[in-house]
Amino acid sequence: MPRVSGSSTLEGVLVDWSLDQPVRPSGLPVGLLSQEQAAAELVRHQRRQAMAAAYEAELVLRMAELTSDEFDPGPGSPGGRSARWADGKDTAGVSEFFTGELALVLNRGRGTAAHLHSRALVWREKLPATFAALASGELDVARAAALADVLGHTAAELARVIEARLLPEAVDLSVARLRARALELLLSLDAAAAEERRQQAEKSADVFLQPVQDGMATLGAELPADEAAEGYAMIDALARMAKADGDDRPIAQLRTELFSLLLRRPGGADQPPVAAHLTITATLDCLTGASTSPGWVNGLVITAAQVRELLARIGALGVQDPPAGGLTFALTDADGRLLATTTVAELLRLAKAGCPEHPDGACGCPVLSAPPATAAYAHTDRQERFVTTRDRACRMPGCGQRVGWTDLDHVVPHACDGATTCTNLCCLCRSHHRLKTFARGWRFVMDPDGTLHVTTPSGITRTTRPPGLRPPPPRPPDPAPPQGRGTPRRFGILELLRRPPATPPGTGSDGDPPLF
Repeated sequence: MPRVSGSSTLEGVLVDWSLDQPVRPSGLPVGLLSQEQAAAELVRHQRRQAMAAAYEAELVLRMAELTSDEFDPGPGSPGGRSARWADGKDTAGVSEFFTGELALVLNRGRGTAAHLHSRALVWREKLPATFAALASGELDVARAAALADVLGHTAAELARVIEARLLPEAVDLSVARLRARALELLLSLDAAAAEERRQQAEKSADVFLQPVQDGMATLGAELPADEAAEGYAMIDALARMAKADGDDRPIAQLRTELFSLLLRRPGGADQPPVAAHLTITATLDCLTGASTSPGWVNGLVITAAQVRELLARIGALGVQDPPAGGLTFALTDADGRLLATTTVAELLRLAKAGCPEHPDGACGCPVLSAPPATAAYAHTDRQERFVTTRDRACRMPGCGQRVGWTDLDHVVPHACDGATTCTNLCCLCRSHHRLKTFARGWRFVMDPDGTLHVTTPSGITRTTRPPGLRPPPPRPPDPAPPQGRGTPRRFGILELLRRPPATPPGTGSDGDPPLF
């Protein structure tokens, strides 16, 4: 079907033609610029970025306008959200699934998509002068965003009063100072709004885990400022005590170790350890030391040496149960495709039983594999362990919800003859599970190796692979056209519009009415 839109057929064709043109960066030959010219071009580039951000906001608002909530499941109906879950954050008339679609269109996380939508709404509804200054390139993105962040939760009338005071001097203030001035004015004019935001921030606070490089990760928490300051002061004091006792390591390293010990051994060394549940993913070559390929612990990348060190520390190389918690082994092939999951107890049984076909010899027959399918709707425990180990998080592109908060969903619904098998099950968080089930126009397809392809109602397809699975090699380039035929002719837009239809009047090439 053609994409024609607009108030007339001609306008629709012109829009389609414009969208089909390749994206080309506009800029000067940087290597030929002087220092003064480069500085002037940077200023112009910043203005273009501001204009582009305003244009992006308009596009987001237009997409939201065209994504109606007409078919969303209402409260009390199958799939309908509770009032507590909705929490009054939906935009009137806009589908609750809009941010999910916007996230895939932008190839970003749903939180980023929701932020861009809410910021665009704030600019349009509460800060129109800021929006106009952004669109003209007179105000940069960072300062316009700072005003939207601070004033987005207050009433439109008050937001415009503060905007009128700050906008004339905004470009002369640093971003931090502009934010601080907006907060000062908000507190002086409406202290109740600031207190409400603080209470809301405490309700939505969480602990976060972010992987970084070289086998490290960041563990943090959003706390009230006084509690965070008190916690840091305590850790710093303990580190300085250790330093005074003769520990010559850097103070930062001591603070880090104390932070870890206080979390993992809150009762001290004499208290029983807290049970932990680890999933270690690695190739067999990595476990034996024959490979330097990295592994994973609970979804965080670690080096091959760390894998072997961890296994030795918990006694796994001797096939012993860990002293506390649980341990799951995930074995992959060289391309990162998950082959099997197992536990220490299962490894012990397999070591004793050996191969059922060749009980007396080292035959090399596989004794570990993916769990078999089941005819029932409900998945088995082994399937759950395999799929959650393979996926590690919600598989919706751009979503990082941890696997403990996800559902195992049939990609092809069980009611549509979808099998309950690991090649048809994937992890989806509750929100994206509801989107897949109740939102119209979405398409989900999964390959046997767990690669998931998701297509939005607007026609954008994104692909997500299980963590660690290597992408397939690139396809070879298309063969060159035969010599002597020349370059295919490119028609101008006016010539295309003047061309007669190639099919009899009344039908298009695909059976649709002709455009002209």
